[in-house]
Amino acid sequence: MVDYLYDGSFEGFLTCIYDHYYKEKASGIFSSENYQPSMLNLFIEVETDGEKASKVYTAIETKISSYDLQRIYRVFLSSIDNREDLLLNYIRLGFKEGSKISLLHGNPYVSPVEKAEKKVTFEVHRLFGLLRFSVLESGILYAVIDPDHDILEFLADHFSDRYKNDPFIIHDQRRNKALVAQSGQWYITDFTEKTLPRLSKNEKEYRALWKEYFQSIAIKERTNPRCQKNFMPVRYWKHLTEI
Repeated sequence: MVDYLYDGSFEGFLTCIYDHYYKEKASGIFSSENYQPSMLNLFIEVETDGEKASKVYTAIETKISSYDLQRIYRVFLSSIDNREDLLLNYIRLGFKEGSKISLLHGNPYVSPVEKAEKKVTFEVHRLFGLLRFSVLESGILYAVIDPDHDILEFLADHFSDRYKNDPFIIHDQRRNKALVAQSGQWYITDFTEKTLPRLSKNEKEYRALWKEYFQSIAIKERTNPRCQKNFMPVRYWKHLTEI
């Protein structure tokens, strides 16, 4: 067996799955960027192949289920350690068990994937409520996030539908990319703050008013920091306009 190295893309990962079945068995699958070579492990750099990836994609959808295909994709975009190996084991079991794999909650190959998916899904739903937009001088709505997982794509449909008439940018600061949307259409692109317009004058005034309102309605005697942190973890506070 051999370690497979790939370019970090989902298509590259699926190419490794293809080679696992039709070439040499994989002892592990790793992103080339993060791989630490060892004299004890052999490795192969796998070139992403769209045709191979498409075949594996279709095989997962038909031989396991479309539900599990979506689960695999969500977990792939997580920041969970060794997610590729977790998914390799899950896919191998899925090809044996079919669609009933999602019912095998206690299986050691299923349980960690379920837990990883829940973490991604939970963060998506949390940001539906915690994401804050500001208005730039250009009139574009702009929000900054720093999520644990790579979830921009999962925010797209929700906010594109909610702001159909307003162009907006959701900037994933940790990964230097952004979701850009207008008129219900969206795409994801590389992004930095270097070319970002400044906040509009009205936005600065609204922020000051919002902070004043937030402070004025607070009842100091009923403040419960522990409860606040449970519903709104501290790591999200830096991007909240009311704090």
